[in-house]
Amino acid sequence: MNAMLLENKVAVVYGAGGTIGGAVARAFAREGARVFLAGRTGATLGKVAADIRAAGGAAETAEVDALDEDAVETFAAAVAARAGGIDVCFNAIDVQDVQKPLMEITAEEFVRPILTATRTHFLTTRAAVRHMIPRGSGVILLFGGGGPQTVPGLGGFKVALDALEGLRRQWACEAGKHGVRVVTMVTGGVPESLPEDFPGREELTAALNGETLLGRAATLADVGNVAAFVASDLARTMTSATVNVSCGAIVDH
Repeated sequence: MNAMLLENKVAVVYGAGGTIGGAVARAFAREGARVFLAGRTGATLGKVAADIRAAGGAAETAEVDALDEDAVETFAAAVAARAGGIDVCFNAIDVQDVQKPLMEITAEEFVRPILTATRTHFLTTRAAVRHMIPRGSGVILLFGGGGPQTVPGLGGFKVALDALEGLRRQWACEAGKHGVRVVTMVTGGVPESLPEDFPGREELTAALNGETLLGRAATLADVGNVAAFVASDLARTMTSATVNVSCGAIVDH
């Protein structure tokens, strides 16, 4: 039997009730991590936790608003006290973006995803790093890096992703001396994450697949598998970097 990538690790997943967060949480648990699922909706968290337990994994849930500073700090402290520390922190909460051309968007709609993304990732990262420093190790994994390209009509969403890349570099610079790694996953879009009733779902799925070099976009399983690898000690040399799982939709300079 092969050794599990995250055996005896403690992982925190914010937005764990969503499709991306749930996929990553399941992958972490499958690879042996004890997973703490955080989100605002208990029912969706409970479903992910039930799936993990049914597969033989360990998962606990907590209703947490990842934009609330006190709530995030309290949750992280509780996890660290209960589990003995935090090894991995992954954040996939919805950044509340409104995707319209810039000439059609309001100022509030433009700044909302930028403020939401930077605030939540700052708060959840700081809370986790606070408990990683004494142990001299840890992994912060951000989701949705921007890459060099963009397309019309994204409003403030692409700007938010670019801001996260700056935040990732800053955290990696400051937390690296404590053994903490910070990495961003770049996907270019995951069609499976779209709700079944999403308007134009089939057309958007075809477009996302068509923009790749491989003729297919990343699946939820792909995202989970790569996240588990990056969070593991096999990727111990990777920090202040992006991991590109866009199937070639986003091409590096």
